[in-house]
Amino acid sequence: MTHEFASDMEHRAGWSGLWSGLMILAGILAIAVPWIAGVAVAALVGWLLILSGILHLAFAWRGAHGAAVMWEALLGVLYGATGLYIVLNPIAGLASLTLVVSAYLFFEGVLELVLFVLLRSMIGAAWFVVDGLVTLALAGLIAITWPSSAVWVVGTMAGISMLFSGITRLMLERATRPLAA
Repeated sequence: MTHEFASDMEHRAGWSGLWSGLMILAGILAIAVPWIAGVAVAALVGWLLILSGILHLAFAWRGAHGAAVMWEALLGVLYGATGLYIVLNPIAGLASLTLVVSAYLFFEGVLELVLFVLLRSMIGAAWFVVDGLVTLALAGLIAITWPSSAVWVVGTMAGISMLFSGITRLMLERATRPLAA
């Protein structure tokens, strides 16, 4: 049993290293050309909205009550139309996503400051103030430079996320390598 487990871990370690390397490479590319990565993210969001619209329409088709069917169908049309608009106009979709990121960061920053107020007696709680202020500054930077920030924000953030996910998985693979031996 132990031999089977070690063999399985060894087999997965190779694939994990390959996928980690590809994620790191994708992250570096996204950071290098953030506008292409941003447009790709916008297109993906558009297609997901179209799929969600189709699913809402299918769910409406199976509805039993008239009002529920109507609202489900309206949601399906709204999701589908929004997704189609983003797919057909990815630059406008990217600009919209950038505003959403700015709003998200704004609310996150405010919540971090609220968290500080709630936990201010705790040792190290001041870091919530630092986090909140930095997050609010990022939100403000994105908002005041919009729409030009749309060219780099979404793609850069996606790239940083892929880069760190790849590094994390690579480090995890290396840490578990001795277990396979």
